[in-house]
Amino acid sequence: RQGIGEPSVYHAVVVIFLEFFAWGLLTTPMLTVLHQTFPQHTFLMNGLIHGVKGLLSFLSAPLIGALSDVWGRKSFLLLTVFFTCAPIPLMKISPWWYFAVISMSGVFAVTFSVIFAYVADITQEHERSTAYGLVSATFAASLVTSPAIGAYLSQAYGDTLVVVLASGVALLDIGFILLAVPESLPEEMRPVSWGAPISWEQADPFASLRKVGQDSTVLLICITVFLSYLPEAGQYSSFFLYLRQVIGFSSETVAAFIGVVGILSILAQTVVLGILMRSIGNKNTILLGLGFQILQLAWYGFGSQPWMMWAAGAVAAMSSITFPAISAMVSRNTDPDQQGVVQGMITGIRGLCNGLGPALYGFVFYLFHVELNEMAEVETLGKASKPNMANPTDESSIIPGPPFLFGACSVLLSLLVALFIPEHNLALRSGSHKKHSAGAQAHPHSPPAGGSDGKEPLLEDSSV
Repeated sequence: RQGIGEPSVYHAVVVIFLEFFAWGLLTTPMLTVLHQTFPQHTFLMNGLIHGVKGLLSFLSAPLIGALSDVWGRKSFLLLTVFFTCAPIPLMKISPWWYFAVISMSGVFAVTFSVIFAYVADITQEHERSTAYGLVSATFAASLVTSPAIGAYLSQAYGDTLVVVLASGVALLDIGFILLAVPESLPEEMRPVSWGAPISWEQADPFASLRKVGQDSTVLLICITVFLSYLPEAGQYSSFFLYLRQVIGFSSETVAAFIGVVGILSILAQTVVLGILMRSIGNKNTILLGLGFQILQLAWYGFGSQPWMMWAAGAVAAMSSITFPAISAMVSRNTDPDQQGVVQGMITGIRGLCNGLGPALYGFVFYLFHVELNEMAEVETLGKASKPNMANPTDESSIIPGPPFLFGACSVLLSLLVALFIPEHNLALRSGSHKKHSAGAQAHPHSPPAGGSDGKEPLLEDSSV
């Protein structure tokens, strides 16, 4: 085997850390370049760029996953990391090409999909959730440290050094994959020829979404995920720009904000989540997380003072418990042979939100005329207490962040849907026997799943 040692979770962790560390370094330079390239309608263009990237990733992720199932993970890790990091050096060479390549890189910007498949190859089922948690925590840790480092170096030595350093980290990641990462897919599972056929069913990005309606509980969970993650995806694409340009945060303050909220989020997803799951149960933990998210988004929407952003950031850390709690509920109530199917549906929903959310936020900012003044004015205001709006007399002075209020309404709908998710899917337990027994339909006490014939439930109660 090429690489160092046997395949391990630590190989995956290093790949993820280096990739997102490189991008985290660019937080401050990217905000500057974005405003300089699109001085008009900055938020709209930012949303469209991230929206195109997210939709392309959603469409391509199943195909790349299917190809890696046949041809191996290492080559596709190399491909995804290379194309994800390819725009970095273009930031200083040609900003227009930089944003164009970012949009198109969405076709291959699916490193997480390949990494999770890599981890699945080398872990037993009972240890897989822990391994996934380690990978996700590494992603969070890389973003805790790198924006602050990038902001300091940008102020002290200029943006060019930061871009060069980020490019070097990306090259280090590519070199690590080439030299140190061993192939995780067993040799016997790979065909002799690289021309092995891939079925459309494997590569269809909408295949998992079409299965959602087969189970009422899965449908409720997927609607909850869609309505709650759509504003989160939009917020992630534009919030740092919003803090810098509209609220008047300096680049160092933005980096400090990311670090503090990141550390609090890690604590919330590890310590607090475990306590809540044991004390109030799975479903109530989801509802609590959605409640925190509504409060956070409303606070962002009406907040115009820097201290309000810090307070809302602490609430945002608590809202990060929602998705792990949903994943745990799905895992506990799903047949072992259906885990991948159901988790794949939720991942597909999140991928769709990664494309729609940024575009929605950018469009709402545009509708409400939330525009930016010149960069120099932002630096001069620095500690200003009022939002930096282009049209201070219109509704944007009353509601500084309209998309966040739209997001709060979306999450409120998500919470109402989540109320109807059963804590334990007792009604579907008999469907499990239907799946494993050819004569199950002959049993008079076996009710139809989901109210229609031929549709097997994906979830069952595993607590009995």
